[in-house]
Amino acid sequence: MSMNNEAYMVPNPMTPCRAVIIDAELCIGCNQCVDVCRTDVLMPNPEKGQPPILLYPDECWFCGCCVTFCPQAEKGAIRIVTPFQMRGSFKKERA
Repeated sequence: MSMNNEAYMVPNPMTPCRAVIIDAELCIGCNQCVDVCRTDVLMPNPEKGQPPILLYPDECWFCGCCVTFCPQAEKGAIRIVTPFQMRGSFKKERA
């Protein structure tokens, strides 16, 4: 009776992190989000007036600086999708 001690390991599939979502139709390409990003997740687009490039999405801290400083944020040009595990939960206080 022979025992096979070989182990086959397969890495987990890569899942795309979409921390910051930029609407190309609404973004004016001002790059203010790029300038204030604490972790350099965003990179200016080489084409002037185009939305920034999301370079390192897995490095995002979800701090919200990019959304706070975006002049088009209220129109929906940029938003952050916080992972479910990081979302806070609140209970309503009973009156």
